[in-house]
Amino acid sequence: MIGLLQRVLRRIFMAVEGVFNSAFGDRFNPLYHLGATTFFLFWVVAVTGTYLYAFFDTAVSAAYPSVEAITHRQWFAGGILRSIHRYASDAMVLTMLLHMVRCFAFDRLRGFRWFSWVSGVGLIWLVYIVGINGYMLPWDRYAQYVTVQSFEWMSSIPLFGATIMRNFIYPASMTDRFFSLLAFIHIGVSLIILLVMWVHVQRVPKAATQPPRPIALSLLATFLALAILLPVVTQGGMADLMRAIDVVRLDWFFLPVLPLMESTSPRSAWWVVGSGTILLLVLPWLRWRRQGAPQQEFQLAFHPGAVHVSARPGETLLDAGLRAGLALPYDCRNGGCGVCECTVLNGRIDHGAYQPGVLTEAMRGAGKALMCVATPLEDVELEVAVASLLVGVAETPVHSARVERMQRLGDDLMRVHLLLPDGERLPFAAGQYINILLDDGQKRAFSFANPPHDNALIELHVRRVPGGRFTTAVFETMQVGDTIRFEGPVGRFTLHAGQHPILFISGATGLAPVKSIIEDAFHRGVPRAMWLYWGVRQQQDLYMRSQAEAWAREHANFHFVPVVSEPDTAATWSGRTGLVHEALLADFPDLRGHDVYVCGSVRMVEHAVPALLAQGLDENACFSDAFVPGFRTGAEATDADSNSTNQGERS
Repeated sequence: MIGLLQRVLRRIFMAVEGVFNSAFGDRFNPLYHLGATTFFLFWVVAVTGTYLYAFFDTAVSAAYPSVEAITHRQWFAGGILRSIHRYASDAMVLTMLLHMVRCFAFDRLRGFRWFSWVSGVGLIWLVYIVGINGYMLPWDRYAQYVTVQSFEWMSSIPLFGATIMRNFIYPASMTDRFFSLLAFIHIGVSLIILLVMWVHVQRVPKAATQPPRPIALSLLATFLALAILLPVVTQGGMADLMRAIDVVRLDWFFLPVLPLMESTSPRSAWWVVGSGTILLLVLPWLRWRRQGAPQQEFQLAFHPGAVHVSARPGETLLDAGLRAGLALPYDCRNGGCGVCECTVLNGRIDHGAYQPGVLTEAMRGAGKALMCVATPLEDVELEVAVASLLVGVAETPVHSARVERMQRLGDDLMRVHLLLPDGERLPFAAGQYINILLDDGQKRAFSFANPPHDNALIELHVRRVPGGRFTTAVFETMQVGDTIRFEGPVGRFTLHAGQHPILFISGATGLAPVKSIIEDAFHRGVPRAMWLYWGVRQQQDLYMRSQAEAWAREHANFHFVPVVSEPDTAATWSGRTGLVHEALLADFPDLRGHDVYVCGSVRMVEHAVPALLAQGLDENACFSDAFVPGFRTGAEATDADSNSTNQGERS
């Protein structure tokens, strides 16, 4: 039922927004700026209210005369501002409620958005409290009606009791001190609203808090016209608690609960309001998700530059990129302008709701999408025509880290853990690497062996290379506590989006980036079938064999095949022997419909890739972590001392 209501509301919004686009243009469509407009209206209410308060007398006997003086003796300022204050308050309620309904219609209340939704429900209560309280301050007959009805409503709460609350509506109880308390509540709750509004937008990347200038000026002009044509005045003279109220012109923006209470009972009104509030609060966790709606975190690769970011469940491509600090193009953020158009290179997305004239079927067929409304359904690669992405890649940051732990995994293999200062954590994509910076400016590339979600320490697998300057230092002179400078993360050897089974071929310490990718895939719940073929010379070189075997036991979609090329005749080895890629080719005679990731020495990659392609592997489904002549490259291999060139190339 709720899902049906969402679909109906979504169609209504899309139809009305299409008409408004034709009338105002997509940049100035007021329905695209409801949240920002609410912020603007708050400031209009705050500024006009500040002026009115400067001339308002909080004594109960002087409140009404001071309001009359503001309205009529200062018609050129006070009277106009009082009317603008009232109309802007009503407009704020309208935009706030429309904003809430639109977020509900487009299901923008789940996942990370629950915080904004729940804080928004709190804002509704606060705005109504301060609005109802504001109607009490002029202390005319209308204020008397609102005050009596509100306290009668509150008296139905067992905590307060009818006797206590009834004392507040007798003439003797309405003292200057109590009236000053009403004014203090009006100001204090308004300040709380400002604080909650700031908190409300903290999880929305690049949230706009001011509408376009033409919308703001149009609103001010409308309020001014209303203030002149339909000025707000007091109703019925000064309040008299000894006389009953017969007729009032009710403000339906702020006071709809009062006639509900009169037509039923105060307790019934509480049940309606309370039940509605509880329903709004629990909506983000009710299970009626649209089929195919994302429920997990995915990895996004923005090209050019292959900038990797993560997308939270239900987060749009645009919001994920903006949250990561990318300078992406956008305007309306509602699928109405087309400024955020991108091309999806790999991976499935939910295109979301958008205006058909902005994204045609032909454009969708060509892989186009609107980042502001599209959400990933798996890992996605996309291309955006902005040079700012390349700038972020060219300026690779430099870091300093402390050697926290060193562990020998073999005679010529060391596991090194690095710790960034002050608890800093380095975000990266699984499969990327860092460049260790030597004193003379030379670089040594080493892949992350830890997954991105476990990045308190950076894990590197360092194999001693005869004559290697850095690796020799690791084994002979490096100690815990030493400082290492490096740049990164860099590299494109990352898991690409798709549905095909994945075949990993690793040689020796080529396991490091593959380990990072596999553990990240487990963490993100990637369901694709995965095979790891790990080739080494001798059995003792399988330095993480127990870990790989544990993966196979714990994950039904993972399979592990160790391969030893030169088994020791004195040792017992009953597993596969020979070259690792030949073992894979024997098990998979037809590689069509598979993705293959090859990581190891240059020689291994040079032999493996042509053989894989000859056995049916699509060249667009082959990814290698080494510089291979004849294949597309990104950056040159740094030196033979590194454990990874990590080009992430597609052969």
